[in-house]
Amino acid sequence: MKARKELRIGVIGAGGRGSLAHHAHKPEQGVRLVAGADLDKNVLEKFKAKFGPDTLVTRDYRDLLKRDDIQAVFITTPDFLHEEHAVAALKAGKHVYLEKPMAITVPGCDRILRTARKAGVRLYLGHNMRHMTFVRKMKELIEKGAIGEVKTGWCRHFISYGGDAYFKDWHAERSKSTSLLLQKAAHDIDVLHWLCGGFSRRVNAMGNLTVYSRIKDRRKPSEPPNTGWYAENWPPLSLKKLNPVIDVEDLNLMQMELDNGVLCSYQQCHYAPDGWRNYTVIGTEGRIENFGDSPGSCVVRLWNRRTHYNPYGDEQHFIPPSTGGHGGADPRIVEEFIRYVRDGAKVTTSPVAARYSVAAGCSAAHSLRHGGIPVNIPALPKDLARHFNRDLAKQGD
Repeated sequence: MKARKELRIGVIGAGGRGSLAHHAHKPEQGVRLVAGADLDKNVLEKFKAKFGPDTLVTRDYRDLLKRDDIQAVFITTPDFLHEEHAVAALKAGKHVYLEKPMAITVPGCDRILRTARKAGVRLYLGHNMRHMTFVRKMKELIEKGAIGEVKTGWCRHFISYGGDAYFKDWHAERSKSTSLLLQKAAHDIDVLHWLCGGFSRRVNAMGNLTVYSRIKDRRKPSEPPNTGWYAENWPPLSLKKLNPVIDVEDLNLMQMELDNGVLCSYQQCHYAPDGWRNYTVIGTEGRIENFGDSPGSCVVRLWNRRTHYNPYGDEQHFIPPSTGGHGGADPRIVEEFIRYVRDGAKVTTSPVAARYSVAAGCSAAHSLRHGGIPVNIPALPKDLARHFNRDLAKQGD
């Protein structure tokens, strides 16, 4: 049997979330990380030490893209760089794993999609929550008809680490993130779309900067941020060394009307004492809800009989422990990307869905900053919709 050609991969943004790409490095299976780009010299030294002396490390991502022996790249840089890096990688003929959100504007997303279509390479979006086992259990229950026809979906997002993770660095600036309805909510909007079977066609929202604007202790622009999550950083108003510029909201409430008539809502608070997501989906014959979102300490409950207060539901589906980042979702999504690049295998994520999660988040941010007005979601241009829907339909052929 003829040996498969080795798949050689580079990582743009080798620090931080770039560790996700480490799951791909399996030389015994013909997949190898051979290059890393990052602005931090310490990150590059560690990357080279981990993947070998022949590994290319560079502060200029374009050096990586010039390498003809690299067939695919992971892009795990800050959100405001996604568009630039994805377009450059696609133009260079590389298959791309692009971390969510796809970009921080709708035109940015559409530019990436047009570039991918023209380049004829594979674009994969890192919406890893579609690989979280509790979300997949909810999707399974919906698809088998356990709650009948879906009519509404709700998400409450409690973010205990919000001050540390999002208000000490670039996330706090509209110019770099647009809104935390992208960086943080893109996951949840995508999950609501997926569970409820449609994309947002109209949204409205309310939100405010209610807590972190009151903190006067800010780091100097030249001082590196410390975004580690520390339990002792409590209460929120006691935090120190926040980002010099803070102009995104720390409390967001969003409503969505999907193109199939389903109504959804999303609520996000960046100073809650606890950290987890709670989804509720209600249909014509029941509802499902998750309690906890970490495998091993998470349960999905189903109510499908008329009742009074019943805290445990009619069925309980306990989610078993799972190893790997984000409850095992990280290794699973990387494995799927590798299969997609090598074999055109069917995928769970979708560039079209990723674009609509950004479109919904951007539109909601516009709404809440303009008095909560309803905002219609800009439709994906028909030529791009035809191309990527056709491409998705071909997977696994």
